[in-house]
Amino acid sequence: MQVPAILVLEDGRVFHGVSFGAEGETFGEIVFNTGMTGYQETLTDPSYHRQIVVMTAPHIGNTGVNDDDPESGRIWVAGYVVREPSRVPSNWRAKRTLDEELRSQGVVGIAIPGTRALTRHLRDKGAMRAAISTVESDPAALLERVLASPRMAGADLSGEVSTTEPYTVRPPEGVPARFTVAAVDLGIKAMTPQRLAERGCEVRVLPADTTAEQILALDPDGVFFSNGPGDPATADTAVAAMRGVLDAGVPLFGICFGNQILGRALGLGTYKLPFGHRGVNQPVRDTRTGRVYITSQNHGFAVRADLDGPFDTPYGRAEVSYVGLNDNVVEGLRLLDRPAFSAQFHPEAAAGPHDAADLFDEFVAMMAAHRDARESARA
Repeated sequence: MQVPAILVLEDGRVFHGVSFGAEGETFGEIVFNTGMTGYQETLTDPSYHRQIVVMTAPHIGNTGVNDDDPESGRIWVAGYVVREPSRVPSNWRAKRTLDEELRSQGVVGIAIPGTRALTRHLRDKGAMRAAISTVESDPAALLERVLASPRMAGADLSGEVSTTEPYTVRPPEGVPARFTVAAVDLGIKAMTPQRLAERGCEVRVLPADTTAEQILALDPDGVFFSNGPGDPATADTAVAAMRGVLDAGVPLFGICFGNQILGRALGLGTYKLPFGHRGVNQPVRDTRTGRVYITSQNHGFAVRADLDGPFDTPYGRAEVSYVGLNDNVVEGLRLLDRPAFSAQFHPEAAAGPHDAADLFDEFVAMMAAHRDARESARA
């Protein structure tokens, strides 16, 4: 027997459907993801912490759930909205159904016939607070609790998703360790240190509150700042740590939230996008070469920077390295006088296209050049 459920948005819009996953009640910022694949990676991406995710693809759960593709140790989304859950999963790697996985982890979801109408509403009105419930049948009563729930703007969430203890990801068998990378976990996806390890990096993943002194004490060849949830305007600890790394001149690479942290470290502002970029088909343009990448993205905030040529920062000249082709949003930054760059999109591509995988190669080349320069200076 199907259990009725309701979805209530903070502007009063109501959608009726049936329960999918765990029964109960959940609150969060409601956003939409346009990816046709990769629902398991989406669910386990820590950047979705405290968000209710709407999948625009009409059929979700086709390939079930396996133990190979999670991007973290648990599901992080606050709630899940789909149009039609797959009745029978079919994939040789599947261990269980998506419904079973959502239930086992207590994730409340809803299946509604109007995901297209919901997506258009969010596109026009913007991301907003919402709730899914199977225990409250009165939309007005649920709306009161939605309006009392916290907003994403001003939310400091990295500490809630970060590792509490350092750990190390080593290169696979047969790949020599050539570099040591200190990776600050602001909500890191599992594939990111794996991509670095594949290129000969021993990655030491550190908690979000790690200081610049603690990072530099490891004497890393490079420092990485990861993706993560929340408002970058609240991430003062990460900004201070990054400024310490920039002062030391150690090669630096940031992805997603790490791009926003670099923006703040350079003295730039950040702002909340109306509905964000979430999916695996987001086009960006390299401002130097004109090359277009199709990228995986998941961000609701962006950096405010001058798109027309280099600009001055406390760390020398910088430029916008990538621009989103849908709305001209800053999708990357590069320092011209120090070894530091970032991307708002996800080159690790889990899930998504591999167009931008060469950014990891660029980071490795930057570390190699920096090491050679240091050795030459000592000679």
